[in-house]
Amino acid sequence: MRREILFGCLLLMFGSLSSIALGAFVGINIGTDLLNLPSPEQVVAILRSHQITHVRLFDADNHLLSALSDTEIEVMISVTNEEVLRIGQSPAAAAAWINKNVAAFVPSTNITAIAVGSEVLSTIPHAAPVLVPAMKNLHKSLVSSNLNSQVKVSTPLSMDLIPKPFPPSAATFNSSWESIISGVLDFLKSTNSFFMLNAYPYFGYVQSSGIFPIEYALFQPLSPVKQIVDPNTLFHYDSMFDAMVDATYNSISAYNLSVIPIVVTETGWPWAGGANEQDATVENAETFNNNLIKRVLNGSGPPSQPTIPMNTYIYELFNEDKKPGPLSEKSYGVYFSNGSSVYTFSLDTSGGATANASGGFCVAKKGADTSSLQDGLNWACGPGQANCSAIQSGQPCYMPDTIENHASYAYNDYYQKMRSVGATCDFGGTAMITTVDPSNGSCIFTGSTNSSIGGTLTPAFGPEGPPGNASLGQLPDIVVLLLATLVLLIV
Repeated sequence: MRREILFGCLLLMFGSLSSIALGAFVGINIGTDLLNLPSPEQVVAILRSHQITHVRLFDADNHLLSALSDTEIEVMISVTNEEVLRIGQSPAAAAAWINKNVAAFVPSTNITAIAVGSEVLSTIPHAAPVLVPAMKNLHKSLVSSNLNSQVKVSTPLSMDLIPKPFPPSAATFNSSWESIISGVLDFLKSTNSFFMLNAYPYFGYVQSSGIFPIEYALFQPLSPVKQIVDPNTLFHYDSMFDAMVDATYNSISAYNLSVIPIVVTETGWPWAGGANEQDATVENAETFNNNLIKRVLNGSGPPSQPTIPMNTYIYELFNEDKKPGPLSEKSYGVYFSNGSSVYTFSLDTSGGATANASGGFCVAKKGADTSSLQDGLNWACGPGQANCSAIQSGQPCYMPDTIENHASYAYNDYYQKMRSVGATCDFGGTAMITTVDPSNGSCIFTGSTNSSIGGTLTPAFGPEGPPGNASLGQLPDIVVLLLATLVLLIV
């Protein structure tokens, strides 16, 4: 009897492990408002070359849906804000939309969710009364097509609907939208769907006017004197992202419903901005997205819901240079339209990135003395015989035009070519070894192992390896502990 009970526990646990392994993912949004938009086939080639497993479209472009067929990439499609009114007022329009954009493509194209509008309550409040009817009409059409178990319906809502997100335990939705939000939540619960949240720590930090340190927004360690603690629950928040998700969970709990999982449908950080957008930098965007990926892929949730993964879609694949508004609005893309990276990604949750076969890259130390860097650069490009053509004006690695950048390229070229005969990475104390591939955009550092589109470090926005093949190191500590306990009980 004891053995049967233990076996049952194991089955239950491994079912949970499977959901964890499949659940923790980072996907990406695909906007199309750019001048040099790649063809649907090129977009899919970029997705596959970077091992992206989940995407969200802001519409239901049929050409792109066709190109995504037989890729196994999970696809979230969208009803545009312009379509919400018509679909909310007409079940026939909803049925036609499902037939055209879902039924015509599944199962070849792996459509798993429909986002109804985008921040409807914040951007087109006049359509609010038909939001829930639109969701219901679409769901009924999915039921009629026997697709409701595969394709879930929800609607992305903005953090703007929570006027005071901190402390998370006291957060509530804007009371003026109470009836609409109640209807949305009831629908999500009854259809076993999930809450779609657009949460941007970038805006939370900028709008906080210095109340929160930037490290908190970038998932960076906080000093003992800067710890962020909810005074009611005493939960410690290591990131603003976690706090935003928890604020939303608490806002949902006010409606006396059991937990509805949250998926973050948009988050990101701009890598460029105008004169008054000083925090929109390449360094901050790279730090935010790399740390976001590590945070999400560890599989745990925020302090109040630690067992629910915070599945997330980064905003966005390309820089949408045709969008109106400030420069930052056009600069969220993580790839250029040719598929090369704007900056380096790392999905290694242990803190490193892909290293080359020779054991790393030799780059200039941050903060090194400028004159010493110049001496090192001159030596590498002269007596050291490094190939420095790529850092000449107009060449791929010339920008950014800084001594540190140019020295990094020259140091690394010398090191990669001469390491086998005893060369070291020192350059008078101005150099260091890193496991992070410094290649970016069309600038490919010597020794980079990636020769795919753009030639930079290949990011994989999902579990490394086939779904369900998570190693013990990728699973939450509590799961590993439970496994060990069961093994001891069986023995």
